[in-house]
Amino acid sequence: MKIITVAVVQLIKLCTRQAWAVIALSVVLTGLSAGYAARNFAINTDISRLIASDLPWRQRELAVDALFPQFDTIAVVVEAPTPELASQATAALVRRMHQQSNLFRSITLPGGGEFFARNGLLFQDHDQLKQTLDALVAAEPLIQVLASDPSLRGITQTMSFGLMGVQQGRLQLDAMAGALNMAAQTSERVLAGEPASFSWRNLVAGRAAEPNELRQIIVVRPVLDYSALEPGKAASDAIRQAAADLNLAQGMQATVRLTGPVPMADEEFATIKENAVPHGIATILIVLFILWRALGSGRTIVAVFASLIVGLAVTAAVGLLMVGTLNLISVYFAVLFVGLGVDFGIQFAVRYRSERHRVGDLKESLLQTGRYIAAPLTLAALATAAGFLSFLPTDYRGVSELGLIAGVGMLIAFATSVTLLPALLAVLKPPGEPEALGYPALAPIDRFLDRRRIAVLTVTLLVIIAGLPLLAWLRFDFNPINLRSPKVESVATFLDLRNDPSGNVNASEVLTATLDDAEKAAARLREVPQVSRAITLNTFVPQDQDRKLQLIQTAAGELGPALNPDEATPPPTDAENVAALNTAAQTLTRTAGNATGPGADAAKRLATALTALASAQPDVRARAQAAFVPPLKTALDELRGLLSAQRVTLDTLPADLKREWVAADGRARVQITPKGNANDTEALREFAEAVLKVEPTAISGPISILESSRTIVRAFFEAGAWALVSITLLLWLTLRRITDVLLTLIPLLLAGVVTLEICVLIDLPMNFANIIALPLLLGVGVAFKIYYIMAWREGQTNLLQSVLTRAVMFSAATTATAFGSLWLSSHPGTSSMGKLLALSLVCTLAAAALFQPILMGKPRQLQAPPEVK
Repeated sequence: MKIITVAVVQLIKLCTRQAWAVIALSVVLTGLSAGYAARNFAINTDISRLIASDLPWRQRELAVDALFPQFDTIAVVVEAPTPELASQATAALVRRMHQQSNLFRSITLPGGGEFFARNGLLFQDHDQLKQTLDALVAAEPLIQVLASDPSLRGITQTMSFGLMGVQQGRLQLDAMAGALNMAAQTSERVLAGEPASFSWRNLVAGRAAEPNELRQIIVVRPVLDYSALEPGKAASDAIRQAAADLNLAQGMQATVRLTGPVPMADEEFATIKENAVPHGIATILIVLFILWRALGSGRTIVAVFASLIVGLAVTAAVGLLMVGTLNLISVYFAVLFVGLGVDFGIQFAVRYRSERHRVGDLKESLLQTGRYIAAPLTLAALATAAGFLSFLPTDYRGVSELGLIAGVGMLIAFATSVTLLPALLAVLKPPGEPEALGYPALAPIDRFLDRRRIAVLTVTLLVIIAGLPLLAWLRFDFNPINLRSPKVESVATFLDLRNDPSGNVNASEVLTATLDDAEKAAARLREVPQVSRAITLNTFVPQDQDRKLQLIQTAAGELGPALNPDEATPPPTDAENVAALNTAAQTLTRTAGNATGPGADAAKRLATALTALASAQPDVRARAQAAFVPPLKTALDELRGLLSAQRVTLDTLPADLKREWVAADGRARVQITPKGNANDTEALREFAEAVLKVEPTAISGPISILESSRTIVRAFFEAGAWALVSITLLLWLTLRRITDVLLTLIPLLLAGVVTLEICVLIDLPMNFANIIALPLLLGVGVAFKIYYIMAWREGQTNLLQSVLTRAVMFSAATTATAFGSLWLSSHPGTSSMGKLLALSLVCTLAAAALFQPILMGKPRQLQAPPEVK
């Protein structure tokens, strides 16, 4: 300790004698550092690189992604009021994106495209298919009219044929109620000037479309630039621009939303930087206010703040030099540096003010400050750096890089505090201190704690021990989606898809050597209670094709002439449409007569709407034509395609579909989707564990999340252990008394326990982001404890009212301000990290200022540190 004190005091003496040289050197170093940081600043937003790639589960994940890429995709979700509009909008968007091959490496339509348009009926159950085809064959006369005259005239004539069946007693009017109401609703929307479109698919199905039927998904692999802050922004912007250019919102009432790994990563970074500038400015202003309250003199504040800026610039440059590229976690080094690095400057400056009042002479005050703070400040800097550097051996690469930068940053902050700061104070010459510092108003508390030392210790320990059972309810939220803002488009869309049972957003994968092995694995997985589906390439070869093809071919023979008329009827004039509308309205009124019931009510409703259309302006009828006819043409084209189904074999499957399931070397994948509530984190955990028991090589989806949670939790336990060991060793080497080491560590460990107990009480679960606070608690918290143990060893009493407590309180306030800026973030993960950091700070401050002094008791009478010469 004597060597450290002498070395720091001599360094301060040198810097005050050569103050202008030190300042000039600092300015040059700051300029060079800022220039280097500006030129080389880069963030890799690829979240898959935050965890070490040599872990077994990461190796499996990388192997699957190399053969069947999924981490670098954009899911374009196209939704519209009717299935036909969704199909039209999707087809138009795909055609436009194919024209931009420089931005998109591949574009696929899962469950869509020509293959499913032709063979979709083969995937129906035999009995369901027979029922569907029988209904179509029975409607052959109507289909013929619609195919030969796809217009308002043809549609109204078709409806009139149906009403003739009612009049002849072959059909009940109530049976037509659904179709008549659908047509009436569409017509009424047209008359009201609202967006309208008629769904022929819904008409055939006899029901409203399911949400997944109104949605189509395009999976895009974009060209990414990981050197950019948002690597997929160019591709995402191009998709949105294409949708705008095609006028999908107005022309087809379609919405286009983006989700998937790429947009989610881009928007996560955008959310993190949202309000970053105003929050940063507010943080700086609050820190300056705290410095003013702590230091009083504007010149002293300038000196401390300048030292902080120099240290931050140098840390940024050194950090980029060490890691090359920042990641989404290590970028927070700046917040941690401001919050924690300023502690050293405040400790030095507050002690200087105290010595200036006692000694008077400025330079002598600086040397006496060095005498008192050299050992505790050096030890605190080393302990804090050790807390950060403890992340280095872990597999959580994102945090290990943060630990490296922040750990070195703490040493840089210490260096500027004992070199540049005293040099600036020597040059700026702040005025003397007329009054002693400290908190004399806290003297009664000091006396109370001294008199009731044993009672306070006992009660405190009993309360902490009584709260230990709460730790059994401490939760770890392993679902990373809960760390993202649900307000951004990509996350909101993902949550919508997750609620769709037919979606695969939570799917896991198994990679096998051959397709036969994949099918065997799928058969085993289908027996797992937590598994909803297990799909392989064989799933796309329909079962019972012979009987189904016979049904389809028979129906095609009967419907072919109707769907493909030799001559099409010339398009009607507006007058012909008016006549057809009036005729249909009269037929509806006549058929309904004085009857009551669903069918009669629907007929009267539609008759009123058609009469209004007939008497409206031509542009209104043009809108009605647009609402009814294009979907009709789409439905007729789809029916023609479905009736041309052919036998499907593995060899006849489309090449792009086979590439999604079988790699060029023959390896095949199995896709497994979970059963139950997709929003239930515990259900996803059970699914992942159940699948791993059957197929230990499974990966992706909930399994990757589970494995990453295990890796991260293990990393933080390792970091905590390394921090505890290194700090204990450091304390032992400097304090040389096991009792003093324990007096430093016990309050620190109790602060950690209380922090976790409060987390349970306020329902703040641990997660991938905020768990960083726990090892940092060791490094940050030990600094406060060291200040108090060193003051106690020197014989100081009444620590609560001392200058030391003033410095610690203001230091904690600046740290809390920096962490509070994280707490205010709209990004849930960042906010939870700031919240837990602030909570741990409050606990460790209370442990240092209140608990540690009464734990230490009366100070020993030790030899005073050597005088400065």
